[in-house]
Amino acid sequence: MINKRLLIKNLLSHNDENSFYDKKQKLSLGSKEGKAKFIKHVCALSNSNPNNNSYIVIGIEDEENKIIGVDFYDDSKIQNLVNAYLNNPPKIEYENVPFPRLQRHKVIGLVTIYPTKLITSLAKNAWKYRRGTIFYRRGSNSMPAEENFVLKNNNKAIVEAIEKNASNNIQLTLDGVFDFINRHKPEYNPQYKVFNEQFVLCWAGKKKIINNEEFFTRVDIELVNEQVRLFFSSLDDVQISYNEQSFIITEYIVLGIDKTEKRYPLEKTIINFKDNGKHDIVTEFLFEAPQYHNDILQLIYKNNNSIVAKIVKKKSLSVTEHEDVYRLPTSYLICYLNGFEDAPIQLKKAKNYIKNLEDKTTYIKYKEAMRVIRKVKYN
Repeated sequence: MINKRLLIKNLLSHNDENSFYDKKQKLSLGSKEGKAKFIKHVCALSNSNPNNNSYIVIGIEDEENKIIGVDFYDDSKIQNLVNAYLNNPPKIEYENVPFPRLQRHKVIGLVTIYPTKLITSLAKNAWKYRRGTIFYRRGSNSMPAEENFVLKNNNKAIVEAIEKNASNNIQLTLDGVFDFINRHKPEYNPQYKVFNEQFVLCWAGKKKIINNEEFFTRVDIELVNEQVRLFFSSLDDVQISYNEQSFIITEYIVLGIDKTEKRYPLEKTIINFKDNGKHDIVTEFLFEAPQYHNDILQLIYKNNNSIVAKIVKKKSLSVTEHEDVYRLPTSYLICYLNGFEDAPIQLKKAKNYIKNLEDKTTYIKYKEAMRVIRKVKYN
């Protein structure tokens, strides 16, 4: 089993990006340009590594090769994006890897691109990149290939050596368990469980009882053997169960107008542990959007747009409007789920204003709303 933290360190020891790995300060999948560049790099790395894994490391300051971290990214539908834009798309996996020196909510993103042994090309136009283009890596650059492009196996030996050097041992596993337990307060009840006598999974969360049901919030989950982390914020309500082969997390979101809030199951994440020393993480989308009367939503949408227009024009808000800003992310999300397709565009106009509020709760709600919108759109 590969220790992902060691793997990242081994990749970064090759200071310059090359034909089997790339590094980024952040991903910008919300813009057409950022999405297209990500697709281009995945295409190029896949074509340059037909017989071995290739990697993109995210959260690295490029010039000094410094680990700075990025926000936790839990969009498990990133494979759908690759499938939509590429012919012969490779299987990819995005993992959040914790590093001790980073802030609690910061991680290093690791994208693993698995080999396909087939030529990958753009299935449709993406920003300025044209349909049918084949990209490959020349050193640290992703470049369009010539018409007679042929797959070459140049990196298999070096990548296998890097991955082998990142293998786990007992000391690394034990250190990981103690580190997890020591950095969580007792009220979060940190604990661990061993699966298949091979995998050690640690988890912690603050328990609360709602309508006689057990939920957890601020849930931290870490697969110690591979340094892979799952995280759910203080705004998430999570139910946890497990058996001998699987660890199951069901995530709920709270939605409602005024005081009529209710919990809705959003997504189920299942970590399956296999007898061959491997594991996989699968997700099942559960969400069914609550429906509201159109007249009520029209009033909410019109009021939200009026507040956003004032924010854009930098006009002062009334006391009531200031209070409504707190509800903007959730109310725009409800509008979007009920057919108001422009709601995310309107919400994004207020992003900087919300981000700069002294109370960061609204900004956390903003990121949560955009995350749910992405998941619903992909599904």
